[in-house]
Amino acid sequence: MKRVVITSAGVISPVGLNTADFWESLKAGRHGFAPITNIDASRLAVKNAAEIKNWDPVAMGLNKKEVRKMDRYTQFAMAAAKELMEHAGDLSGIDRTRAGVLVGTGIGGFHTITEGHEKFLKTGPERVNVFLIPMMICNMASGQIAIEYGFQGDNFCIVTACATGSHSIGEAFRKIKHGYLDLCIAGGTEGTITEFAVAGFTNMRALTTAEDCDRLSIPFDKERSGFVMGEGAGLILLEELEHAKARGANILAEIVGYGATDDAHHITAPAPDALCSARAMQNAIDEAGIDPTEVGYINAHGTATLMNDKLETLAVKKVFGEHAYKLAMSSTKSMTGHMLGAAGGVEAIVSAFALRDGILPPTANYKVADPECDLDYVTEGARKCQVRYALSNSLGFGGHNASLLFKKYEG
Repeated sequence: MKRVVITSAGVISPVGLNTADFWESLKAGRHGFAPITNIDASRLAVKNAAEIKNWDPVAMGLNKKEVRKMDRYTQFAMAAAKELMEHAGDLSGIDRTRAGVLVGTGIGGFHTITEGHEKFLKTGPERVNVFLIPMMICNMASGQIAIEYGFQGDNFCIVTACATGSHSIGEAFRKIKHGYLDLCIAGGTEGTITEFAVAGFTNMRALTTAEDCDRLSIPFDKERSGFVMGEGAGLILLEELEHAKARGANILAEIVGYGATDDAHHITAPAPDALCSARAMQNAIDEAGIDPTEVGYINAHGTATLMNDKLETLAVKKVFGEHAYKLAMSSTKSMTGHMLGAAGGVEAIVSAFALRDGILPPTANYKVADPECDLDYVTEGARKCQVRYALSNSLGFGGHNASLLFKKYEG
């Protein structure tokens, strides 16, 4: 089996449009919550979100002509991929038939779908955008990245709601570990803050209607009341270790385990026994061949919904027993909001940077303890702490569970 490492990353987020700014914001506990401005929110019960403000894809280096053929979610992915490639080092000598792209999205081209449908109703079928279909379909971010950089290996799009990014990274890890690819761009992207989508999430009672932006997304806090919609992209470059070393790549962290399960319980609610989300974590740990007590940090799914945080806490206790009270666990959704299909990619980057720098990002703006959420959620601010192994959890509607286990790179 091959060892797999992370050699580059790219982020577009509500708290930073590159990895450096993103990571500095998280360490400082800065959130990206503000009144919605990119759409008309006057009719909506939810007035706040974690938007990418003043988004200008051309200023981010994307081709003006090509941008017109991309939905917002694809633009985010292309910008993140551009940063990733700029930091990846010399890739001129790679075998591009063994270079893959596995970039997913939870929902896809929602802006294109809603705008296209409105135009269809108002002006008729002849006025529908000729690029409607390639802009709206979920696989286009993955396809566009491959076209841009000539990666001719495995290329597909996983869609598992909010577990998408983690599943994409996990499957890319397995492709490299088992020898099918040398390297792969993997992660997730999302651009779904539209009036229609916000209304849908609001009516299913998933979103918080709180008004204080400093108490908007408060995972594990007793006063939590729902998640905050976010948007953006998080991509990493996974690479076979010897391939990375041969070209002198900068190694951020190693990925050593992946677990994927399904609750098979309900379309939106997590299973009340938390057994399958626990098994995803355990499977990742088992693949790495380590003892659970070696895990020092968990980047939680931590959505700030009543059931998720309670049951994720329960799942951690089932896996780690008494060690659950000794490890650190935080939710960076307290700053980024819930980036849906992009969340797992972004949070994989957080986990890798935490291992690299020995800094654990906080669960920001936490105030009120919940007796059902009684673990160490890093609520005092960023914590300096050398950790060897970190888990990142993602859960998605449909009962999808994904856990990724990262290791500090030690040569």
